Amino acid sequence: MRQPWWWGALALCAAGGAAAEGPELAAPRGGWSAAQPANAFVQEVHYPASRVNLRGDVGIAAQIRGVIRGQPKDGPATLVVNGVPMPLETDEAGAFARPYAFAAGSNSVQVQGAGASAAKRIQFYDNAAGGARARLRIVLSWDTPGTDMDLHVITPSGEHCFYANRVIAGGGALDVDVTTGYGPEIFATARPERGTWHVYVNYYGGGGGHATSLAQVAVVTGEGTPSETQRVYRIPLRSSGDLQHVASFSVL
Repeated sequence: MRQPWWWGALALCAAGGAAAEGPELAAPRGGWSAAQPANAFVQEVHYPASRVNLRGDVGIAAQIRGVIRGQPKDGPATLVVNGVPMPLETDEAGAFARPYAFAAGSNSVQVQGAGASAAKRIQFYDNAAGGARARLRIVLSWDTPGTDMDLHVITPSGEHCFYANRVIAGGGALDVDVTTGYGPEIFATARPERGTWHVYVNYYGGGGGHATSLAQVAVVTGEGTPSETQRVYRIPLRSSGDLQHVASFSVL
């Protein structure tokens, strides 16, 4: 029986120490990606969720999956999606797997191990002829394990999207509530309401002996269009209960 294109890459990820150290990406695949209805923007919501994980029913073209051989145990790896960096949690073998609703058009994914100079980067073009895609994406990540940061998004009409109200009118949603460190927590919507949006981050709890956590929030507007903009904010949070206003921006 002929195996799918990704079978060999997954086998390589599971092969163990026979392969050289460094990152390997089994998904997504570089090159030209034909449009598939299952890949259209759908903001999945999982709760409770202590960490980002991948369910078995997510299509292969909507995954980031691979392994980093020789990944140190004392720090996260780094994942960069379309220019937005974020910590990447791996298991004991250095493997990782997470869902991701990619933008239509050109996309890039890069993975780098902690303290390593080697990186694996792929670029692909998502030939999406139809289906809704995220036009506003807000990505929260942070740099300390054992900590719980929460993303809060206020829409122009006053709706409040956060871990206790994860789906809002118009299709916007927060994907997961990560409570053990690093994130990411991602808010996205295919039809962002016009007007002024506000973004906050709350240091909900944990700490793991860390005096300060550095939160990063990336705001991507017009994603996948010629008018796309990216703004990245880094905010130090010092103790449980610390609430910080990150940004206000307009959608026209």
